[in-house]
Amino acid sequence: MQSLALIENWPVPTAAAAVVRADGTVAGTHGPTERSFALASVTKPLAAYAVLVAYEEGAIELDEPAGPEGATVRHLLAHTSGLAFDEHEVVAAPGTRRLYSNAGFEVLGEHIAKATEIPFADYLRQAVLEPLGMSSTYLDGGASPAKDGVSTVDDLVRFAAEVQLPRLLDPRTVAAAMSVTYPGLKGVLPGYGHQNPNDWGLGFEIRDGKSPHWTGSSSSPRTFGHFGQAGTFLWIDPDAGAACVALADRAFGPWAVEVWPPFTDAVLAEL
Repeated sequence: MQSLALIENWPVPTAAAAVVRADGTVAGTHGPTERSFALASVTKPLAAYAVLVAYEEGAIELDEPAGPEGATVRHLLAHTSGLAFDEHEVVAAPGTRRLYSNAGFEVLGEHIAKATEIPFADYLRQAVLEPLGMSSTYLDGGASPAKDGVSTVDDLVRFAAEVQLPRLLDPRTVAAAMSVTYPGLKGVLPGYGHQNPNDWGLGFEIRDGKSPHWTGSSSSPRTFGHFGQAGTFLWIDPDAGAACVALADRAFGPWAVEVWPPFTDAVLAEL
């Protein structure tokens, strides 16, 4: 895909990208797709997938108590537990606001580790990474399941293919993860300001009508995924029947706000 070559113009030392279709075929790649990059918050969809495996295995229930009083696993996955961004401090009642929370995903990791008696990093590896052949992806023991993952474009292509055509999870579970959970809640999308509503699924951010946004102007409202402060993103557009992964080694900033949307629009136009 010629559109992927646009990463050559990004003001970053190194970038790599790929597109994978809903049937699992790779439509194109560009750059060092085997290189390891820090994922930052693109770690969250991987962690969420592991939580959903734990749910399907019967280790947890989505509506069981977890985190602050009155909160559940579902609240934590959907950033509605009331926990603050980076502090284990309650700043709202569960289910009332969309408060994007790294702390919430750290609580999730602790909850899964306790329920399964397996450290979360090990559970993620056993439940998701190894079955998908993501041998270059890891979360160090004790690292944050919110933001400390490391991976490659090649590995994330495998994950994006799985989400589009699930093997590890029941497709109905994945459909729930990409559907709005607790609709109508306002909140801040980091880097893009207040959104009303700030829709989210179970570990995946949902585009809907958000503006401004890190995906493209031609991205469908059903597009879901995540971006990270390390200059990384993964989106899946069910209407386009494809997913795109892009990893870079420059922290998110105005450069990303400028180049990511036209890049996505170029990719979608070529599909």
